[in-house]
Amino acid sequence: MNVDYIKKSDNISVARDCFDAALSVDCGQSFRWKKVGENEICGIAFGKSLRFVQNEETVTFLGVSDEEFVEIWVPYFDLNRDYSAICERLKADAYLGKAVEEFRGIRILRQDSWEAICSFIISQNNNIPRIKGIIDRLCETLGNPIDGGFSFPSAEKIAQSGIDSLAPLRAGFRAKYIIDAAEKIASGEVDLQKIALAPLDEGRDELIKIKGVGEKVAQCSLLYGFGKVDAFPVDVWVKRIMAELYPDGLPECANGVRGIAQQYLFHWYRIHSK
Repeated sequence: MNVDYIKKSDNISVARDCFDAALSVDCGQSFRWKKVGENEICGIAFGKSLRFVQNEETVTFLGVSDEEFVEIWVPYFDLNRDYSAICERLKADAYLGKAVEEFRGIRILRQDSWEAICSFIISQNNNIPRIKGIIDRLCETLGNPIDGGFSFPSAEKIAQSGIDSLAPLRAGFRAKYIIDAAEKIASGEVDLQKIALAPLDEGRDELIKIKGVGEKVAQCSLLYGFGKVDAFPVDVWVKRIMAELYPDGLPECANGVRGIAQQYLFHWYRIHSK
């Protein structure tokens, strides 16, 4: 699927057909985005900062070259996947039908694998403002300065810096897990390329070699950091959804895209259960 876009000056605009960038970066997948204007959001991924403006019809990426858009932001926002077809398929189920009808613009973000693993280690027993604060401090402490902020530090940089370097993060018990993850990935004991190519179960088994990585963190990492859209993270909200709506498991129409289905349900259920 090719992405249709309009280039005008240094800006690139994409139609909002099944694409809500603002919602996608603010529904628990990533923690490095913030609103800076009424319709403007900024963030950092893959060592690049981005600002985009969203209205009812388009998402406009500001100051982005064609090359950067195609190489970084198209895969990051999963723009090559046909979400319209996925939404039509998921409508075979009543609850999923309601979720995709209301929030069809959600996309699964394809983040840097190491950043996703580290971020979801930090997310354990934590709230979103605090997760964002710890990640911001991690980047400020060990990342490289870039236009608009700091890059996410590599596993190698964190492993070399040691646990004392993480004191400014105020990450608590998570600090030792961050270091263990960084050391195992930097040494190749946990092989990110192997995980990317492996089936879901094998990828999960590789990730849980890291201290502090259990089923939920592993599934989040596989979904948001490796693009494995059938990965199925289960947190408190998803447990409630499954118990109340799907005691026998997700319907057949979600097979192969359970992670995408989960994201629609997660946001829809949270909004309407309040």
